[in-house]
Amino acid sequence: MRDHFEIRDHDAAGRIGRLEVPRADVTVETPALLPVVNPNVLTIEPSRLEAEFGAEMLITNSYIIRSTDRIRDRVVDEGLHDFLGFDGAIMTDSGSFQLAEYGDIDVTTEEIIEFQRQIGSDVATPVDVPTPPDADRERAERELATTQRALADAESAETGEMLVNAPVQGSTYADLREEAGRHAAGTDLDVFPVGAMVPLLNSYRYADTVEAVRAAKRGLGPGAPVHLFGAGHPMMLALAVAAGCDLFDSAAYALMARDGRYLTVSGTEHLEDLDYFPCSCPVCAEHTPADLRALDGASGDGDEGDGDEGDGDGGNGDDGPTAERLLAEHNLHVTFEELRRVKEAIRSGTLLELVDRRARGHPAMLDGYRALLDHADELGRTDPGSKDAFFYTSHESARRPEVERHRDRLARLATPERLLLTESKAPSSHDYDAVWRVKPPFGPYPPALAETYPLTAEVPERTDDAAQVAAAESVVALAAANPETALTLGHDAWCELALDRLPDRVETENLRTLG
Repeated sequence: MRDHFEIRDHDAAGRIGRLEVPRADVTVETPALLPVVNPNVLTIEPSRLEAEFGAEMLITNSYIIRSTDRIRDRVVDEGLHDFLGFDGAIMTDSGSFQLAEYGDIDVTTEEIIEFQRQIGSDVATPVDVPTPPDADRERAERELATTQRALADAESAETGEMLVNAPVQGSTYADLREEAGRHAAGTDLDVFPVGAMVPLLNSYRYADTVEAVRAAKRGLGPGAPVHLFGAGHPMMLALAVAAGCDLFDSAAYALMARDGRYLTVSGTEHLEDLDYFPCSCPVCAEHTPADLRALDGASGDGDEGDGDEGDGDGGNGDDGPTAERLLAEHNLHVTFEELRRVKEAIRSGTLLELVDRRARGHPAMLDGYRALLDHADELGRTDPGSKDAFFYTSHESARRPEVERHRDRLARLATPERLLLTESKAPSSHDYDAVWRVKPPFGPYPPALAETYPLTAEVPERTDDAAQVAAAESVVALAAANPETALTLGHDAWCELALDRLPDRVETENLRTLG
């Protein structure tokens, strides 16, 4: 683990950590949201981001500062913290987003790293190449090589106490993302953004986002602080944290507000379509949708994309509240609220249950959750072995790492010659050597484990097919580990899909038929 990043709590691949930022002399608790601040126009003043919203860190664009004559000299003279009026940590981008958008920029990594150091940035970024999703492999490999040369240039730069990002690129090729993560982890750089995510996020391709993050994480290893570039919609924060991300930067709060869009944990609403605000933040408690529509600057245009990176302007609020400014404030409130909810879920061991709830809000989120569970074995390496409770809330719960972990542990348990596995209580008289309970989705377990996690799980009385299939897989595992044991399964009318999983030597009894 890098000595500037300490992990305190785990749940799935999510964690609460402490990122030391020595140049700012602050320690940022992660997961952390970095609001994007446009150096040209401040939609919400950075001092308010800190005092009213609890932002410990923000991100701004050093390339825009360097390219804008009217502010460059002032920022060089005053320093970035005084210019923005922000006491927390400040990360700066390098112009890579502009490179992706416009195809060319007139700065090298050496020049922009030195400029970021000169203006007082706390975390700098080299000029990497954000290869878009679905690019051809030859392009992805070529641009990844260019990014890796930029990381070498950043390593050789004089940075003092300034931390430096090592972006992980590779487009939508999992092997390239993993290779890029491994290469970045081998450098002396400090923070590891997964880059070129905005096109995926704007298209709600959350499953592809999860795959890119998990591939990068495999290369980076468990101790690296991971930043998901361009991610800040509250709907997907729980999913991204559960996948292993620690930092997020968002311009969505301002960009969506400019188009009259209102963020929620279930998606995005248009101000023009709302009769009520489903929120109790200060903006929503004091205003109605009609109030905001009556203010100058309200807009209902735009598409449904996240738009998390960018350099557009917004209202600065100098002349009183506008609809845009108030929407931006709400969007920030709901995003920071969700991040606090995510942290509490990590502490209480309920992060995947929160992800499950969020997955019910949008089909693309469900795709992302299912993609995450494809990596249950990886999640299980950091998922705590014991928590307060496990709630089975959907058939996706049958694929959680706790279920797989229980199945793996069955091989360690000693079994007698004749063993009854049953969903019911032990019969009053029997000639078995022992009776174990069966609890879908986990499967069989001896009585001594009945009060241990996760077998204390709360599950519905009407088990679904997925839970029964998962339990059957555990019976299969127990049978494979104990070929000399005669097994009988008493099941509560399991589906054919589950029963077909069982080996022929496992006898079955339908408890409903037995009465």
